[in-house]
Amino acid sequence: MPRLGSGIPIIGRADELSRLRAAFARARQARAAGVLLAGDAGVGKTRVLTELAEHAATNGALVLTGRCIDIKEGGLPYLPFAEALATLTAIDDEAVAGAVRARPALARLLPTQQGEASAGPGPGHSSTADHEGRRVHAEQDLGQLQLFDAVLGTLAELSVHRPVLLVLEDLHWADRSTRNLFSFLLSRLADHRLLVVGSYREEDVHRRHPLRGLLAELVRLPAVERVELSAFTPHDARAFVAALADEPLPEHVVDSVVSRSQGNPFFVEELLASGTDCEGTDLPSGLAEVLLARLERLTPDTRSMLRAVAVASEAVSHAALAEVSGMAEPELEEALREAVQHHVLVVERGCYLFRHALQREAVYGDLLPGERVRMHAAYASRLRSVPQDRGAEAKLAYHSLESKDFATALAASLRAADEADRIGAPGAALRHVEQALEIWDAVSPRERPGDHDELGLLLQASYFAGTSGEPERAIAFARSAVDTLGPEIAPQRAALVWRRLAEALMVLDSTFIEAEEAIDRAWELVTDAEPSADRAWVFATRAQILRGMERFDEAADSARTAVADGRTSGAAAPEASALATLGTLADADGDAEQARRLLAEAARKAQTAGAVGTELRARYFYALSHDDHADLVPAMELYRRVVERAEESGLLWSTFGVAARSRLVSLRYLSGDWPGESEQDRPGSVESGAVAAMLSCPWSHLAVARGRFAEAERLIAELRGQWRHDILVALEASTAGAELAFWRGEYRQAALSAQEGIGWLERLYALGLGGVRVATLGAEACVAWLADARSRGDSAAEAEAAGMGAKLVELARLCATKGRPRSGTLGPEGQAWLARLEAVAGELLGGPADPALWAKAAEAFGYGAVYDQAVCEWQHARSLLTEGEPAAAAKSLRRAHEVAGKLGAEPLRHAVEALARRARISLADEPVRRDQGRGPLTEREHAVLERVALGRTNRQVGEDLYISEKTVSVHLSRAMAKLGASRRAEAVAIAYDRGLLTRR
Repeated sequence: MPRLGSGIPIIGRADELSRLRAAFARARQARAAGVLLAGDAGVGKTRVLTELAEHAATNGALVLTGRCIDIKEGGLPYLPFAEALATLTAIDDEAVAGAVRARPALARLLPTQQGEASAGPGPGHSSTADHEGRRVHAEQDLGQLQLFDAVLGTLAELSVHRPVLLVLEDLHWADRSTRNLFSFLLSRLADHRLLVVGSYREEDVHRRHPLRGLLAELVRLPAVERVELSAFTPHDARAFVAALADEPLPEHVVDSVVSRSQGNPFFVEELLASGTDCEGTDLPSGLAEVLLARLERLTPDTRSMLRAVAVASEAVSHAALAEVSGMAEPELEEALREAVQHHVLVVERGCYLFRHALQREAVYGDLLPGERVRMHAAYASRLRSVPQDRGAEAKLAYHSLESKDFATALAASLRAADEADRIGAPGAALRHVEQALEIWDAVSPRERPGDHDELGLLLQASYFAGTSGEPERAIAFARSAVDTLGPEIAPQRAALVWRRLAEALMVLDSTFIEAEEAIDRAWELVTDAEPSADRAWVFATRAQILRGMERFDEAADSARTAVADGRTSGAAAPEASALATLGTLADADGDAEQARRLLAEAARKAQTAGAVGTELRARYFYALSHDDHADLVPAMELYRRVVERAEESGLLWSTFGVAARSRLVSLRYLSGDWPGESEQDRPGSVESGAVAAMLSCPWSHLAVARGRFAEAERLIAELRGQWRHDILVALEASTAGAELAFWRGEYRQAALSAQEGIGWLERLYALGLGGVRVATLGAEACVAWLADARSRGDSAAEAEAAGMGAKLVELARLCATKGRPRSGTLGPEGQAWLARLEAVAGELLGGPADPALWAKAAEAFGYGAVYDQAVCEWQHARSLLTEGEPAAAAKSLRRAHEVAGKLGAEPLRHAVEALARRARISLADEPVRRDQGRGPLTEREHAVLERVALGRTNRQVGEDLYISEKTVSVHLSRAMAKLGASRRAEAVAIAYDRGLLTRR
């Protein structure tokens, strides 16, 4: 069960709270103010007012709160004021008691004591005579004025002693007397330390509501302002969902809750409370009851009309509503007017729709089966008879399906799929084709469209799934298409089916071998055929798969054949695909200039031919060519162009649309241009775990580096579930896992995470250069683990750390030997990680930390890897301190600290500051402290002797100075020799005598 919103920190209300607190601040300065807080039901008005009350109470204010209640047959006079002022009787304060006693009229609002009669005229006080009636009425008016003055006077007197906050909630239910008193107070705000806040539901204050006119008058008063509490933004709604849930929720569940709730906190709570399956069509019963209860106050005609609007599922025109509802024009107009005035419906571009989608869901869910079918059939009939604009086929398919007219639904679904494909919406096209497949058998053969068959629909579904970010489903549809192949299928079409399967399979690393088998089947069917577009595509796809398997010569032969066939048959699209493959092969040969020329040509030809998928692939590898050579700025710009092109063509979720988005974030992480939380490229409603993992990879590293460990842990867990599908995901999950454990101080776990990642790479036959980074991070953790074990005197842990570290170093070197750079030669990134590996290896294989090796590693990351370079600077400083060079270490620490601060890399910043504290190094921009009176002693010898003078052991001195106990002994021996001392105490005494040490 999720937590209630009141049990978590307030989210997404910073601006509104700032305005309310500013009003309270003015009131504290004797400038009385009023605030009208507006917002829909469930949007969080009470929560915001609670925060304001706590803020005011913390700042010494007297907080008085009252609420109106919904009583159909007339309200209770002055109820919120009576509730608020009743608080005064419970306060043991003479000033408060005196203010109340001084105003007898106030007794009408305060609780009466047992046995006391209430103040005011009794029921027998009236007279039947006209003049007596007028006299009583005048006395009542006078009594009301006295009461109003008493309330204002009491609040004013109380505000002399301390600020007063009066909160009146739910004014949309206020009776006339309450409204009058509220108006009286706000119109007489003066130099009192008083803030009056009234809240009301915006949607309940319709045009004829008695509060509406009063609000219009009050907001014109100079001391009164209106604050509107809107629904959460999508970003804030996501944060609210995450805070409410007891454990991380799947991304698609979060997206569903955010979308369906439309940012209303109460709706979010109710949807989550119903369980994690928040994507169903049925609303939680409790929420549905709340939503339907609001409609009970409306007339039967209005409720009937709303059912017709709910069935439309979109904005509906007046004419369509009249036809479907069957209502006469006057009754329909009156029903619409009532629904709009009560904020149930809104008008957009001359059409009507529900103000909140969940309200529509509740009404729709309350329909009887017969009502649904009848009204859906009426909408379908209208769509067939009235000329419609774009999207009409999708609407016709929906209403026909819901009214059980499957023949019409099938034909309309196929037309809707074609339309979605033309406008670049593959996800929508997929849904329409899937719908057609679902009802295919329910439609008799003679009623099916003659230009379609089931095999063709399966191929379409596979293609649309692949281009909308669902590779697993693309494979499933393609396999189903292969299963339908029989001897009656022509070889050319069979080759098309096998090629589609190969294209779907090669997206995932785990199915790449199967992709080769599929394309070989297609190749066998066309290899002896005449050149054609279909044959060119088979050879182009085969070249792409063989290049991925590093069978470069065979890939080049197939690509050249595809180019020739494409030119012979006039098929530019497969020719462009083959040219892109030849470009990547040129890159592998180290000819970047030729590679980029071919890739640029491929992109141009593909764009001309309208082959957007091939165009994106060529553009992506063009960017990757710069990426491989560490040309980070142009590479990022080129990736951005790929993303923009994918977005404008509707292929943002295609293979290379997703790859470009992921790689762009990775380069921003690498270069220190870290994106903000609002820029996070979330998987959204995509169902593919592989695609979601691809997008999450760089964000897992950002979460670790920023110190958001809970978020990082969740992302890494999601990535681990996709290791078997993609080598990159296996790499990123294991490296992020190692980094997370390292910064948490769980060094053994970091090493195990790296070791596990290498194991996965071995299973995927991908033990290459990517493994160098994984193994190096694991070995680096072993260095820290080794030092920790030594400091604790844990010889078993020390031996385990040394053994595992040596193994990881060996694995890293094996990866470096086996790996083949994509561009033919090892780029700056690979060289930097090898340099870092050697720095780590030196410590693990028995030697001390070598400052020269860490300096070389830090320099190697200078190609633009800002964060990794800062980490190496920190390690360099550690190695310098071990060698007794604090001045040089201070420079590296300051550089690392500056970068960590700018990036918000909290774990690194804390580590740098901790090291600086232990070494007594200032991170400010100033020279390291130097003791000019240290005589013949070096700075490190002097620092050691200072701590010995304080009575510390060699081990404690080492911990202070971040050096080993053995190094402390060496420095102390040298100091004793220089001072002519044979014992520690003697060395300290001599140093005091010579003024080299100052007594503390």
